[in-house]
Amino acid sequence: MTTTTADYLAVTQNLTRYQAMTAAEPAVKTATAYYQANIGKVTSIQDFVGNYRLLSFALDAYGLRDQINATALITKVLEGGVSNPKSLANTLSDPRWKAFAAAYDFAGQGGASSVSSASAIKTTTTDYVEQQLESDQGAQDVGVQLALYFQRVAPTITNEYGILADPNLLEVAQTIFGLSPARSATNVDAQAKALSQLMPISDLQDPKKLQQLTERFTAMYDLTYGPGSGATTSLTVSSDNSGSGQSAASAVLAGVINSNGQSINTALQAFSGTPTSIFSDALMSSLQKFALGG
Repeated sequence: MTTTTADYLAVTQNLTRYQAMTAAEPAVKTATAYYQANIGKVTSIQDFVGNYRLLSFALDAYGLRDQINATALITKVLEGGVSNPKSLANTLSDPRWKAFAAAYDFAGQGGASSVSSASAIKTTTTDYVEQQLESDQGAQDVGVQLALYFQRVAPTITNEYGILADPNLLEVAQTIFGLSPARSATNVDAQAKALSQLMPISDLQDPKKLQQLTERFTAMYDLTYGPGSGATTSLTVSSDNSGSGQSAASAVLAGVINSNGQSINTALQAFSGTPTSIFSDALMSSLQKFALGG
């Protein structure tokens, strides 16, 4: 019987082959060919936003596919660009908008030519294939999709609030450390502090520790939601974080333990008061087995 851990490792250890297989899928191949052939014809924000196929491809590549109908928002984001710290792209809580605006900076110095350069097209088509690969894996095992998402996105996060604002990253963190689901948080700062003790940002930017964390997630996912767990529900993958900051930040990080299995009751009491006794012996043992080194 296959496991989330085994499937995740199969993908990451043969990533080039999986990427090639995804790129060769008829729908992906057709969408990519259209983008490559037509993005160079676009000369303005209006042209870009008005071309559904080009816009949907670009939004997919940046993980913003659910925003395809938000053309007014997209237009404002692109018109503001990224050079002004107060622009819409720079002030939205979701960092994907800034990346999207930087890639399609029609109003910037490079203009339309920078959007359709060979390097820009390669970056977008590569990102599109990666998004499709993750979605394909999610159709078989949500845990694999979340693991791939975590490994790709976590290194780009600059502070703990970025984790709280991303429902997918937060689900991964909750699963790794056995945290309770959202209830009624009163202190977001305390949640961020607890996360900083559990999963320092520096660990997310260290490839070795990031891999260890990801494998801890898949192991805990198997334990919590796998065939032998008796679970009747599973995690879900959110493809739209644009409105999630408030709800994700309201999650109660209860029953927090650090990466060495030690209780951090001070952080717990700051915002939940939930005792660490919610952990079973099996869960504690499993977490300790997958503790980070160093």
